[in-house]
Amino acid sequence: MATYDLIIRGGTIIDGSGAPAFEGDVAVSGGVIAAVGKVNGKGTQEIDARGQTVTPGFVDLHTHYDGQVTWGEAISPSSLHGVTTAVMGNCGVGFAPCKPADHDRLIRLMEGVEDIPFPVLAEGLPWAWRSFPDYLDFLSERRFDTDICAQLPHAALRVFVMGDRGANREDATLDDIKAMKQLAKEAVIAGAMGFSTSRTLNHRTSDGQPTPTLTASQDELLGIAMGLAEAGRGVLQFVSDFNDPQKEAALLRGLVEKSGRPLSVSLAQADVAPEGWRLLLSAIEAAAAEGLPMRAQVAPRPVGVLLGLELTLNPFSAHPVYREIADLPFTERVARLNDADFRARLLADEPSTDNPFLKVMLRSFGKIFQLSDPVDYEPGPERTLEAIAARRGVKPEEAALDLMLERGGRGMLYLPFLNYAQGTLDPIAEMMQSPASLPGLSDGGAHVGMICDGSFTTTMLTHWIRDRHRGAKLSPEFLVHRQARATAEWIGLWDRGLIALGYRADLNVIDLANLKLHLPEVIHDLPAGGRRLMQRASGYTATILKGEVTHRDGAPTGAKPGRLVRGRQEAPASALAAE
Repeated sequence: MATYDLIIRGGTIIDGSGAPAFEGDVAVSGGVIAAVGKVNGKGTQEIDARGQTVTPGFVDLHTHYDGQVTWGEAISPSSLHGVTTAVMGNCGVGFAPCKPADHDRLIRLMEGVEDIPFPVLAEGLPWAWRSFPDYLDFLSERRFDTDICAQLPHAALRVFVMGDRGANREDATLDDIKAMKQLAKEAVIAGAMGFSTSRTLNHRTSDGQPTPTLTASQDELLGIAMGLAEAGRGVLQFVSDFNDPQKEAALLRGLVEKSGRPLSVSLAQADVAPEGWRLLLSAIEAAAAEGLPMRAQVAPRPVGVLLGLELTLNPFSAHPVYREIADLPFTERVARLNDADFRARLLADEPSTDNPFLKVMLRSFGKIFQLSDPVDYEPGPERTLEAIAARRGVKPEEAALDLMLERGGRGMLYLPFLNYAQGTLDPIAEMMQSPASLPGLSDGGAHVGMICDGSFTTTMLTHWIRDRHRGAKLSPEFLVHRQARATAEWIGLWDRGLIALGYRADLNVIDLANLKLHLPEVIHDLPAGGRRLMQRASGYTATILKGEVTHRDGAPTGAKPGRLVRGRQEAPASALAAE
């Protein structure tokens, strides 16, 4: 009788292919799947999965763990939500290549774009590299609770080659483009999964300067893409404002046509143009239908800012009276806000700021919701601050203050600023079901004081499969395929994302009926005592990476089988033989 390292017994298997679920066992040996179906042997370790769901590990295409992986081993929060492979280096920001003189420059860019404080990065980053291959070599010596993949960030590359000219968004010369092309080629040969860039005004340094890549020319972008083409590997990842959607879509299509490299771009619904996403998606769908490898990365819920007294922003952040206490320790601030006299002064105050976000968004009480347990990312209009205030017979500002003071001052508010223009997730449902889309945009590892979307994968399983009541649900087979096999294939990881003979034993055992997202919380575990938002889940019975159980009942086991993945990974021989 065969003996295996691990057997998962009697679960409902959703194998990642999109095929219907079936009951069976999964046996693992040597870090790969050794048998699927009825397994008669014994396992050194066995997991009873009866009544539970077994899926492949999830592949998150859009994270920002570029700094965290240099000082930490837990790729959290993503690893708490069934993710076994995280792809970082998105949006053109990262820390390699980098000359010593530019360390602070890249930190300020990451601080501004991804809300990771300067002291955290300044203390945490060891800067044991200069080139991008050096960075990969450094990471290859480290161990994690997920596998990680790195992309070459355009901003770092541009500043490395062009210095101040690159940071100041001057046009790249032919020599600059030639140098960036060669470095991009060397990076993907060394193991970068691709190249990323940003063309949005939303991405700025912490001192307000636009990202160095904002106005990069078509010639520059094509030159870099051709570096990947010469290497014969690597994907392209873009984020853009699409102020001229047709022109920008044509530019992206042209890059793919000329380089042959796959390209994905962030897609979301904006309040200022609630139907604008359709034009971009239709252009990507048309290109994909013609055989061009283009995809839209879409989020399964609104992209929303969390507001609270422990966080970067709250509805009173622009009030002069609040600024009097803004730098006090948390407990002292809460005490002052509970003081009747101070409270009266604050509620009588008016915001004073030139920041357009603070001016408009933080006064949009008809779009700010209470975030409460159970967590609901498709709240109805009755949950807005305006509605709550009306029921209580108070002004929205007073309701906001009262809600934030709940739970000892840890109450949170939720401001969706993308994907919720019409107060429904129906547009997201359309995006997710497009044959030219992929799930992404979790931003795991970033926005540590404002956004906590590394739990996107759990939203896919809870809201879209089980809990949604304001619209149609989606099938578990479809969603697991998209979050596991489709994402793995896109990034070039053909060895995972399927529960089939010979594939990587990256797996989840999930109590789907009881799977639950918990409220986000603030923890202080970053370098320099930095805080970050963390969101946990219950219902993940086990997460398994390369055959080792890394999380059991939502808690880390201490196993760290995760490694840096260098470049494309081929399908197992058993799969190739079957073809």
